[in-house]
Amino acid sequence: MIPEIRIEDYNYNLPDERIAKYPLPDRSSSKLLVYKDSSVSETVFSDIPEYLPSDSLMVFNDTKVVPARLQFVRPTGAHIEIFCLEPVQPKEYVTMFDTVGSCRWKCIVGNVKRWKGDILSLYNPENNPQIIQMDLKASLIERDGQTAIVEFTWEDGNPFSRVLEICGSVPIPPYLNRGTESIDNERYQTLYARYRGSVAAPTAGLHFTENVLERIREKGIDEQTVCLHVGAGTFLPVKSSLVSQHTMHREPFVVELSLIEKLARGGRTVTAVGTTSVRTLESLYYIGVKCIEQGFPSDVDQWEPYQREYGYTTSQALEAIAKYLRDNNLTQLKVGTRIIIVPGFKFRVVDMLVTNFHQPQSTLLLLISAFVGGDWQKIYNFALGNDFRFLSYGDSSLLCRR
Repeated sequence: MIPEIRIEDYNYNLPDERIAKYPLPDRSSSKLLVYKDSSVSETVFSDIPEYLPSDSLMVFNDTKVVPARLQFVRPTGAHIEIFCLEPVQPKEYVTMFDTVGSCRWKCIVGNVKRWKGDILSLYNPENNPQIIQMDLKASLIERDGQTAIVEFTWEDGNPFSRVLEICGSVPIPPYLNRGTESIDNERYQTLYARYRGSVAAPTAGLHFTENVLERIREKGIDEQTVCLHVGAGTFLPVKSSLVSQHTMHREPFVVELSLIEKLARGGRTVTAVGTTSVRTLESLYYIGVKCIEQGFPSDVDQWEPYQREYGYTTSQALEAIAKYLRDNNLTQLKVGTRIIIVPGFKFRVVDMLVTNFHQPQSTLLLLISAFVGGDWQKIYNFALGNDFRFLSYGDSSLLCRR
């Protein structure tokens, strides 16, 4: 049964001065709030290895943010911002970034009503010769409410990954109320980012330095990765009064067979770095159910976890995925999820969570409330009362599930 949750119950006052507009000079010098057994304390992020159980699993999202924000101009002089969301033609991210000459993306288009179907040219106020040579154009193929299918064409034989590097900018969150700056190219990216495809950083990972990671390894903690490409849905507020009326966007993810086998064996504490890792790991259970009941994996729908009782154990569900992959000579699970985690959700995989502090009335705050058994206000009141910095470039928390 879909939970009836009013988003206004997940509101709090976040003064603008508490939003971190820039990262701290040292990634790991941010504050760390620790929530365990209903009590809240404060330390420094560099001390996080001390709070993690040895012989546990720690799962990171190694997606990489792409410079997906492009500024175009109409022949009339009107400016149109195009924000690449997900590839359409070709559909696979790896293939897309290697594509030469033309491609199509699903995009968010600013001032889309002012775009009358004419071909746009990239805005190039400094007459950058590389941009002139590339001659990047955008054509409107179709429009669907907030989003549109846009075809890009360019001339110089470069792959689309290089086109974005030269022509695009890192899509920092709109609540920072500033343009992208050179510092964002380095700091709005985790140290372990590997696979291009996200339009927002998995920000919990921004605090990790090589020193912190090395100390985690020294403690015997097993570092593992998943890859979920973060979509612009991360930025979209819940506009309906009831959460049941909010639509989650699909996000594709990849999980290695070796990790699924480790999770299926159980017996170890699992720490997820970031809400994207949580959504990936918790989606695995429902994909396992599909493998049991329909014989193959498929996407997880938004409300699937709430629509019936599931009698399978976590190990049974995960082992079903592992068996499907082995039987088909696959080493990776590639699928997508629209899962929404709200109070009432039954966690089956994740025990501890590293995460930043999230916007009022957001789906991420609902996830936090579900994870800590409704104690989100205690945690956020502590953070507000103790000068914690909020949102993407803000401070961090380590939450133990209730």
